Formats: sequence, structure tokens, C-alpha cells
Amino acid sequence: MSPKNTDRRIVLLAHNIRSLWNVGSFFRTADSFGVEKIFLTGYTATPPRREISKTALGAEETVPWEFERDPLIIIEKLKADGWMIVALEQTKDSVPLESFSPPEKLCLIVGHEVTGVPKEILKSCDACVEIAMHGEKESLNVAVATGIALFSLKTT
Repeated sequence: MSPKNTDRRIVLLAHNIRSLWNVGSFFRTADSFGVEKIFLTGYTATPPRREISKTALGAEETVPWEFERDPLIIIEKLKADGWMIVALEQTKDSVPLESFSPPEKLCLIVGHEVTGVPKEILKSCDACVEIAMHGEKESLNVAVATGIALFSLKTT
């Protein structure tokens, strides 16, 4: 396993996530990779919720988080503070995750399980990254994809 880049700062913005279990998984994964904060936006559910706790296993109590209905407010604040905004999304301009060189301050955005990150958010992003798919399916579960992306971004 690659050594962790402890200097890289990462925050996660999860927009319109419908599954409470995915939200719980974000907390547990964020804890594992030292994500500084999770921003829950849109209609994404927030702790305390039994379903979130079931997969977070307590990480929802230790990983800092904030709720803001409008993700563009969070994005604007982060950009003003020097964070690079990167969506995990398949677009015509997406860069393969393994080819992406992450900066020292990065906000990773993930979106709805079926429809992904909305176009109005993508317009505010500095880059989009995607995970190469080698099977018949075109995408992964959002929580699984987030874990893969955070591993890559933290250890690159």
C-alpha cells in the first residue's frame, strides 16, 4: 500500500444523496482517509439517523460535517479560500483518476446515485475525474466510487 500524503487536505461535498447508508459510508470512509470535513447539500440526509449510524459506526460523531442546502454557497467559500473543486463524474472532459495530479487543498464532489453531479455544479468545478470502468456497467455505487477516489487522491 502507498504511504498516505498527510499534507494533502481533502474535504468531501455530497450532493443529493438519497441513500442514508451511502451517507453513513461517506463518514466511515472519510474517517479512514483523514477527510477534514463533509459538506452535505441538497436533500442529502444528515445525522443523527439510525441508517447513517449503522454504516458510519460512530464516524458521524467524529468527522466534522456541515449541512447547506445550496452547494454553490459552499463551493464559492472554498474557492475563495484556495481549494480546488473536483467532481467525481463522467463527462466529456473528465480526466482518468489515475492520471490526475491532486493539489494540496481539494474538495471532492460526489452526486446523486443515478443522475450524478448536476450541470450547474459541474460548471463551478475546476476539474472532473472519473474511474475507469472495465466491465459491462458504466458506473459504481457512489460510496464505493468515493472510497476509490479518496484512496487515490490521498495517496498520490
